[in-house]
Amino acid sequence: MENRDSSGAAPSIVVILNLDSGKDETKPSADEILSMFRDRGRTARVAAVSSGADIAGEVEKAINQTGVDCVVAAGGDGTICGVAGALANSGVDMGVLPLGTFNYFARRFEIPEDIQGAIDTICSGGTETIDLGCVNGEVFINNASMGLYPAILKVREDIYQRWGRSRLAAYWSVAVAMATVYRPMTMRIEVDGVPQKTRTPTVFVAMSAYQLDEFEIEGSDAVRAGKFAIYLAPDCGRLSLIWKAAKIAFRGLKKETDFTLLTGAQATVATRKRRQLVAMDGERSRLEGPFVFSIMKNALAVRVLTAADRTDTAA
Repeated sequence: MENRDSSGAAPSIVVILNLDSGKDETKPSADEILSMFRDRGRTARVAAVSSGADIAGEVEKAINQTGVDCVVAAGGDGTICGVAGALANSGVDMGVLPLGTFNYFARRFEIPEDIQGAIDTICSGGTETIDLGCVNGEVFINNASMGLYPAILKVREDIYQRWGRSRLAAYWSVAVAMATVYRPMTMRIEVDGVPQKTRTPTVFVAMSAYQLDEFEIEGSDAVRAGKFAIYLAPDCGRLSLIWKAAKIAFRGLKKETDFTLLTGAQATVATRKRRQLVAMDGERSRLEGPFVFSIMKNALAVRVLTAADRTDTAA
């Protein structure tokens, strides 16, 4: 489904709008988005998609149009991840309309969570060039994980369908999944050339210092230095793992006792089961190992607040 600015001019902005993101009562329609861009003197086109749609294909169509200088991801972090992966190294900027539950990516760059403010940022803000994470050719913006966490996401979607999307439902899904799904993996993990063997229910690869700071988990300094922060959960049983998950929510997680932290710019994970579900920013894909994690340097320019606007916001 496509909506185009009524002026007939070639669009300079294309918005990929995920119809399944956010709450219906607060989510803007395609026509409302077009009107807000038009009020700011910009022509736009909206491509409305649903979960599971070919976001990369929509982005490719967008950047092949003459005059398009920005593709906007309107949705949650999964939608933003899909747009970012398709835009990587294309030379076209990415804008963000945060419509998700947590909006970690937008909050990381202080992009306003209200739609008017986010559109102002796209139209009159600055740009910041960022690195992207990659596992076996698939891009992620905040984190990627294997093992228990992809199972948590499956439980979360079932709970969302029954009770609606909310942060409380997201946290509850963690406890439910940990109580019902526990399959530790035996793996060989090599980080920057240093190998080790371990047994863990989940491996979590982070590249958002903001997200780690949000939960007061050690590792954000490594991310700011251009490395991954890689967390291995202990093989400690269901009840103990549920307790550790609660400690994350209450900012009480401690290195060594609650997790093992590895840091590096590249990691390779090999498991006994060759094909594994890998979660990337809330979306799941089944990939074939070994699983190679790398960082794409300076891969994407994001429309963000100017330095002056960030200072005003902080004040």
